[in-house]
Amino acid sequence: MQTQICLLIYDGECRLCVSTKLALERRGVDHTRTGIRFVAYQSEAARIALGQRYRVDRPEAAFFIQPSGKVLQGLDAFSPLLPHLPGGMLVQWGLRIGTVRQLAEWGYRLIARYRYRWFGVAQPARR
Repeated sequence: MQTQICLLIYDGECRLCVSTKLALERRGVDHTRTGIRFVAYQSEAARIALGQRYRVDRPEAAFFIQPSGKVLQGLDAFSPLLPHLPGGMLVQWGLRIGTVRQLAEWGYRLIARYRYRWFGVAQPARR
């Protein structure tokens, strides 16, 4: 049975986002092992997958698109990755607690807002 592909759409111009993607791939979070494919927001594939959600400017958050077409955004976009990471199940459990969840969402929005100022712009991929 083939695994259905899910898409994690990340900001390909953000150094933090690109570094996180590479770290996840090194940990084995990729389409061959997990069914999760990473797609840069700046790609045609992301524009098509997001449809009306797509904006020409830099994205405010990451997106996770399930095979059903359901779109998770922001902190929720990373929830499907947690079972594939060390300690991820503990993090999932912790996010069920209201105040922990609120703090995590606040932290995500803060980092997302200032990611270019704090981490810089990613170098374009060499072809």
